[in-house]
Amino acid sequence: MKQTILVTGGTGFIGSHTTVELINAGYDVVIVDNLSNSQENVIDGIEEITGVRPAFVKADCCDKEAMDKVMSDYPISGIIHFAASKAVGESVEKPLLYYRNNILSLVNLLELMPKHDVKGIIFSSSCTVYGQPDPENLPVTEEAPIKPAESPYGNTKQINEEIIRDDIASGAPIKAILLRYFNPIGSHPSAIIGELPTGVPMNLIPFVTQTAIGIREQLKVFGNDYDTPDGTCIRDYIYVVDLAKAHVKAMQRVLDTDSPQLEVFNIGTGNGCSTKQIIDAFEKATGVKLNWAYAPRRAGDIEKVWANPEKANKVLGWKADTSLEDTLKSAWNWQLKLRERGIQ
Repeated sequence: MKQTILVTGGTGFIGSHTTVELINAGYDVVIVDNLSNSQENVIDGIEEITGVRPAFVKADCCDKEAMDKVMSDYPISGIIHFAASKAVGESVEKPLLYYRNNILSLVNLLELMPKHDVKGIIFSSSCTVYGQPDPENLPVTEEAPIKPAESPYGNTKQINEEIIRDDIASGAPIKAILLRYFNPIGSHPSAIIGELPTGVPMNLIPFVTQTAIGIREQLKVFGNDYDTPDGTCIRDYIYVVDLAKAHVKAMQRVLDTDSPQLEVFNIGTGNGCSTKQIIDAFEKATGVKLNWAYAPRRAGDIEKVWANPEKANKVLGWKADTSLEDTLKSAWNWQLKLRERGIQ
C-alpha cells in the first residue's frame, strides 16, 4: 500500500516541486495550502508533469480543527512542512505576522501527529539559523553555532527547530528531520511549474527574470560594500528540483529506516556565489542583458553564507548536481512560458 505524505504549502515554489518528486517516487500526496502566496492551478501543472493529481485541501495550518480533519480524512504517514511566511524584508516590517503564521502552524501539526499516528515530519528550515557565520566556519556545517537571528523570519526557523527538539525530548512518538537549506532557485525543466511570487518579488531570481523580460524596470543589488570579492552578498544557490529530491530522500529515511529520532542536514551545493556573479551568469546563460544598479544595504541581509553539504551527501545519499547555468536557464524558460500564457 502506498504511503501518503501531507505537504503543507504544497502549491508554493518548493512545495510544488517536492510534490512532483514525491509522486515520481511512488507516494500519494495530500496538499494543504491557504493560497496566500500561490495559485490553485499549480495542481494542474503537477498533474500535467506526473500524470497524477494530488489531493488538495484549501486550509490554513494555523487552523487546528481544519488540520485535524485533514489527518482524519487521509491516512497520513509523514508530513513535509513548508507552509510559512518567508520574506526576510517583510518579516522585519511585520514580525508578529511571521511569529503567528510560522510558529502556530508547526505547533498544531506536532500536537496532531500522535493522535493520528503520523510517524515523521520533515521541517523546512533554513541557513538563516546560522546568522552571519564567522569566516572560520565557512562553509557551514551542521555543527556551526546557531547565531542570534538577523530577522524575525530567521528567528521563526530557530524557534521551530527548538520546538521540534523539545517535543521529541519530552517523549513525543515521532521522528523528525530538519533540512536547513540555502537559496532555492530555478524551475522544473518542463517550465510547467516554477516560482510565481504574488506582487513584487522578494527573492533575487524572480526579480532578475522579471527585469530581463521587462516587467521590472531595474534590478537593485542591495549593497556593494560587503567584505566579499566583489562587494556583493554571497549565497549558496541550489536548484529547486535538486532540493525537492532531498526532501524525498529525507522522507524515505524517516519512514523506512531505523534512523535517529531527530537529525539535521544542510541542503546546498557547497559553492558560494555573489549577487554580481548571478547577474553575470544569467546574462551568459540566456544572452539577455539586465538593467541593474547598486542600492543601499537591506535590513536583515547576511553578508556571506554557503553550505558544507557532506553530511547530506553521505547519510541521505543525495547531492546537488545541476549546474548554475542550467538552473538559471530553467528560471528564464519559466518566465518566458509565463509570458506565453499571458500571466506576466
